Amino acid sequence: MRDLLFVGCGGFIGAVARYGVSRALAGAALPFGTLLVNVMGSLAIGALWAWIEAGNGHESHRQFVAVGLLGALTTFSTFSLEVVLLMRDGSMGTAALVVALNVVLAVGAARLGMALVG
Repeated sequence: MRDLLFVGCGGFIGAVARYGVSRALAGAALPFGTLLVNVMGSLAIGALWAWIEAGNGHESHRQFVAVGLLGALTTFSTFSLEVVLLMRDGSMGTAALVVALNVVLAVGAARLGMALVG
């Protein structure tokens, strides 16, 4: 039951944060809100992973931050839908740009997070 509370509380915070970022950046030509939360979430999960691997933290940190908060904050399912909709609407170049930006920047951010902590 305790594990569920950690995940649930983190998930609530992550979902509310994602909603706020999406609202703040709505209306742009590219879905920058999704890009931002994916990159920042990847940075945070990389840093958390390195911190835990170094012997710090506790399983509850992973549950709260990685599974709950970052699981709700990052929007890979939304990203996927946005790409499919761009493709469906014939915006193949924009879809490819969105995929490249999300993958390259998010993977790079995860690596940077690990380097900053480890």
